[in-house]
Amino acid sequence: MQQQGVECDFTGSDSWVILSPIEQSIKRKIEAVGVPLKDWDIQINYGIKTGYNDAFIISTEKRNEILANCKDADERKRTEELIRPILRGRDIKRYGYEWANLWIINTHNGIKGKLPRIDVNEYPAIKAHLDQFWDKISKRADKGDTPYNLRNCAYMEDFFKPKLFYADITQQLNFCICKDVMFCNNTTYFIASENELLLDYIQKYLNSPLIDWYYRTLSVQLGEKAVRMFSMYVLEIPIPPISKSDIYKSYGLSPSEVSFIENREG
Repeated sequence: MQQQGVECDFTGSDSWVILSPIEQSIKRKIEAVGVPLKDWDIQINYGIKTGYNDAFIISTEKRNEILANCKDADERKRTEELIRPILRGRDIKRYGYEWANLWIINTHNGIKGKLPRIDVNEYPAIKAHLDQFWDKISKRADKGDTPYNLRNCAYMEDFFKPKLFYADITQQLNFCICKDVMFCNNTTYFIASENELLLDYIQKYLNSPLIDWYYRTLSVQLGEKAVRMFSMYVLEIPIPPISKSDIYKSYGLSPSEVSFIENREG
C-alpha cells in the first residue's frame, strides 16, 4: 500500500533531485520570485593559481625577511606593494574571514592595454627569494611570460575592489564581503561588482538557511553535507528584487514552509 508519493518529471535535460511536496513548493516559489545571479550586475572570478604555492604564497615572517633584504627605501616600498594578503577557502566564514597571515607575491603577467608585466629584475629581494625555487617554478605549467610571473589574470584589478568571497568546497554556504585589498587562492571564488550596496544585499540571501537548502537542489554534493560551489550552479541562485522584506517574506513562503527550512537537519 502506497502511503506517500512524489511526482517527478525526468524528461528534461537538466539535473534532477527528488523532492517532497513541500520542498517542491518552496523551490517553485524561490524560482518564481528570484532573479538568477547571472542576470545581476556581478561576475564570478576564480582565485589565483600560482602553479607552486611554496614559492609564491608566504608567511608574514618570510614577507618581513624579504622586505629586510631590500637595498633601499624605494625597493622596499615597491616590494611592499607587490606582496598582498591572501585568503584560502578554509579561511572563509559566514559574514567574515580568519586571515592566516599569508601573503602572495603578486608578480603578475600584466593586463593587456592596461598594465605592464612585472619585471622581477626591478625587485631584487623578491627575485632572490624565487630563485631558491627555480627548479620548481621554471617547470610549472601555470606561469606567465617568465617563470617568475604568475599566469594571466584579466580580472587582477578586482582584487583591489569590494568582493564577496566564498570557498570552493564547503559544509554550508559561507559568503563574506571584503572591502580591503585582498587576494585569494584557487580554493576560493569571489563575486565582483562595481555596486558595493548590491554585494551587501546579495550576501544576506546567500548566507541564509533558505538559500543553503536551495543550492543543494542544484549542486554537486560531496558526502552527507559538503557541496562544490561551481559557478554554473551559483549563477543560477535566484535573488529577489531589492526590497527591505525579510528573506522568507521576499519569496512568499508560508509559515509551514519557513518552519521546514528552520528545522531541517544540518
